[in-house]
Amino acid sequence: MRAVNPAQCRAARALLLWTLDDLAKRADVTRNTIHLFEHGRSKPHKATVKALRAAFEEAGVEFLDNGSGLGLRLKPGHDN
Repeated sequence: MRAVNPAQCRAARALLLWTLDDLAKRADVTRNTIHLFEHGRSKPHKATVKALRAAFEEAGVEFLDNGSGLGLRLKPGHDN
């Protein structure tokens, strides 16, 4: 499982219309940890980033790497 970068985290939250609190609850991570990560002020443990990605993927976010850049999308059939 590839890591999620801060920009992808912000974009995935926006795609799902999730607040920091929404993601914190779903990933069982503190709101402050997510905020600091998204703003590049801290580098969370691998387990924390894994939990963030798992929460997004469970909600239908698909992380993409097309060779020229990273991206994400909502899997077909998933509504936010």
